[in-house]
Amino acid sequence: MSDEIKHHYQKIIELLGEDVSRDGLVDTPKRAATAMQYLTDGYNKTLDEVVNDAVFESDTDEMVVIQDIEFYSLCEHHMLPFIGRCHISYLPTGKVLGLSKFARIVDMFARRLQIQEGLTKQIAEAVQQVTGAKGVGVILEGKHMCMMMRGVQKQNSSMVTSVMLGHMRSNQATRNEFLRLIGK
Repeated sequence: MSDEIKHHYQKIIELLGEDVSRDGLVDTPKRAATAMQYLTDGYNKTLDEVVNDAVFESDTDEMVVIQDIEFYSLCEHHMLPFIGRCHISYLPTGKVLGLSKFARIVDMFARRLQIQEGLTKQIAEAVQQVTGAKGVGVILEGKHMCMMMRGVQKQNSSMVTSVMLGHMRSNQATRNEFLRLIGK
């Protein structure tokens, strides 16, 4: 597939009026194809592979918060980057997830063409599915190059999305605890 993607990047560069044989562009189609495959490798992963049996028995039933997980994604509308931080909270019910797996879940979904709203929901539902938690909360804070580099060109804009499931949604005190712990 890389050769086919490389070919399409070469055509795009030519359609833009550039000479792909120019010194600085000779290897650009190959590099762009390799980069795009890396940036979208979330399509090649499954939740089971990412979690890799790192769910452990635990008598912990208090809120667990993982914050400031950086993410990098591509907007499905313009294929431009959006980047930011992800905060996850869950209320365990006898199972906890290995810490690094939260970052791997975020990366798996972020490395697909996305909108931030969908990314937030996918992460929350995946954590819920894997842990069976009483409640899950996910907040994403993102900066979108499609808004910063083109169109309205608003450099200081950001977007915040949240998904609350179970007790995180139905219990205001629990939701407030999550927000307080991440400084919101």
